[in-house]
This record gives sequence, structure tokens and C-alpha cells, in this order.
Amino acid sequence: MYKKQFEIRWSDVDANAHLANSAYTNFMSHARMSFFAEQGFTMPEIRKFGIGPVVFYEHMYYFKESFLGMPITVTIEVSGLSEDGMLFKFEHNFYNQKGENLAFCEMMGSWIDLKTRKLTGLPEPLLELADKFPKSKDFKVLTKEDTRKHGVRPKPLKV
Repeated sequence: MYKKQFEIRWSDVDANAHLANSAYTNFMSHARMSFFAEQGFTMPEIRKFGIGPVVFYEHMYYFKESFLGMPITVTIEVSGLSEDGMLFKFEHNFYNQKGENLAFCEMMGSWIDLKTRKLTGLPEPLLELADKFPKSKDFKVLTKEDTRKHGVRPKPLKV
């Protein structure tokens, strides 16, 4: 399990004086990029291959409030990866200093070729690194079907 510590800043709270929804997303994103960097997926390395990460969804579940000045720990567990490395799934948990679980998020994402703007598998050097990611106890090899498991499809606006 990867852990990243943060302190809740003034800019992280909302009108209710607790951690804002958008701050959870920002903390998770920062934690993921730190995780990637520590695994050898630095931004210069990723850019060398002309790819970038994209998020398909983030499903958040909130359990307890957190407030300005509180230290929080964001964890990451890799719970899914496709054979070609194109798809990945992470589980994030948020904890306070007492170890109480504040929130949980399941997120799924992919890699995109920045020239063609199409999803792409990882180049071999990065795939070798991804295969070494620490995995959760319920790790699953992902397929394209996993990206559609919630049945949500685009709906055009009828004007």
C-alpha cells in the first residue's frame, strides 16, 4: 500500500468548513502522480513516450468529515491492470491521524497517446515497471468490458 500525507489547507475547505469534494480529487491525483514517480513513471519518462494518464471515473464514498489543519493520509492500492497496461484501477482511502477511514474512492483510468488522442497500451519499458506495481488483495486483470461495467453511455442533447 502506498501512502501520502497531506495537511488540509484553507484552499481545500468549502463553505461548510470541511474538506471540499474537489480537494479529495486533487489529493488523489497528487498521490497518484507521486506513486507513479516512485515506481519510475516520472513525468519526463512518460512524456518521452508521448502518453499521458486519463481518468474514466472516480466513485467517492464519504464516511467522516475532515477539517482545516487536519493531517490526512491518502492511500493507493492498485486493484486492476490490463495485460497491455492500457487500463488501470486504483483504490484510494483517506485516513485521519487516528487511523479512522474518512473516505474511499475507486477510480479507473487509462493511458492516451497524446498525438493520436486514442487510448494506448504502455510501451514495453513502462509495462515492465507497471507489472511490478504493488497489488491489492483483490487485484484483477482488466479488460475493456470492465470499463463498461456500470452501463453508463453518452446521451446526446436533444435540441
